[in-house]
Amino acid sequence: MIHQTKTLITDSTDPYLNLAVEEALLNRLLPNECIFYLWQNANTVVIGRNQNAYKECRTDNLQADGGFLARRLSGGGSVYHDLGNLNFTFLANAADFDVARQLSVILRALEEYGIYAEKSGRNDISIHERKFSGNAFYQHKERCFHHGTILVDVDMSKMNAYLQVSADKLRSHSVESVRSRVVNLKELNPAIAIPPLRLALLRAFEELYGREAIPLTLRDLKQEEISVLREKYASPEWLYGKHMQADYSFGRRFSWGEVEFCFHIQGESIADVRVYSDAMDAEVMGVFAHNLRGVPFRAKAILEAVSAATEEAGPAMIVDIHSLINDQDIWKQ
Repeated sequence: MIHQTKTLITDSTDPYLNLAVEEALLNRLLPNECIFYLWQNANTVVIGRNQNAYKECRTDNLQADGGFLARRLSGGGSVYHDLGNLNFTFLANAADFDVARQLSVILRALEEYGIYAEKSGRNDISIHERKFSGNAFYQHKERCFHHGTILVDVDMSKMNAYLQVSADKLRSHSVESVRSRVVNLKELNPAIAIPPLRLALLRAFEELYGREAIPLTLRDLKQEEISVLREKYASPEWLYGKHMQADYSFGRRFSWGEVEFCFHIQGESIADVRVYSDAMDAEVMGVFAHNLRGVPFRAKAILEAVSAATEEAGPAMIVDIHSLINDQDIWKQ
């Protein structure tokens, strides 16, 4: 049961600092505590933990415009942030982690503006089937966070210019562009603006959690830890990953997300593998990669390595990936 609530609002628009603060808050989270963190990034594409940066973002365009590429801890897909977007994070221990209650804070705040929305799809909040908030989740041991976007007045032309959405994903939504799937809240109520929306969110948080929240500042966090974490989030190794020559790759979109396996083969064995995905579970793709390294590049061995992750992935995902592996022509030669 939550005994204490805290809030943190930053005026930083540095995506690497903001993600560092989020992880630092997770590291300092106390039992029976819930923290509500509000933050903004300037001109940034944020990709999911397991996504391929080059496939998700037109990085040359983004960098030419002085924008930033960032990678978060959670799974899920890529999103565009600018100062017309407000980000939120709920942090709580697993026993107190309640996505429905957390989403209710967002929904309740928007009711002040006459906007009545609902959860939709895998991880969105929408109105009239157009989303204005994408959400993602992360857990380390017993500590969890739930973060998401609130599109208030985002530059949609930049969103389209920087995000590189796969054709399969667009087909799965029966739309022709990123822009047709999303809506700015400003279109629904021109009076909405981010500063008063922050206050509405804080009111809703205190109301739904039944207690006055203790305000935090960045000074309450360990500055050395923030510095180290910011350096990690800004590093090319975190953003792009170690370079690997892919000798063979295959992928497909399923109901739980898109997945791509890229193999580097030496002799008859898998020397290295990358598993890219926008699946919501951030950890399972790393388990697949770990299980596949060093095994023979043969269908039977790959199927067995994938099956060894049933506990983490779940049987439905394993069945889907088995079908993908068995469909590869390379095994039919």
